[in-house]
Amino acid sequence: MADHKIPHFQNDAGHTAIEIGVKEFMCVGANPPFDHPHEFLDMGADNEKVCPYCSTLYKFNPSLGAADTLPAGCAWEYQAA
Repeated sequence: MADHKIPHFQNDAGHTAIEIGVKEFMCVGANPPFDHPHEFLDMGADNEKVCPYCSTLYKFNPSLGAADTLPAGCAWEYQAA
């Protein structure tokens, strides 16, 4: 069992791109009830990843913390992995 938490991000405002401080995360679409299936995404060696459900482009920004986003307010919750 993994001992770290997976951050969840949402895109209620419909941003084209969101900068995040992690490379492994879940995209939930928008806040419930407008969410989509929670999609685990892993950027691997890349610095960008597009959610296949909502087409949000996530960009890795190493200066951000795990729950920080640019624009602000797109972090949704953490769950144990």
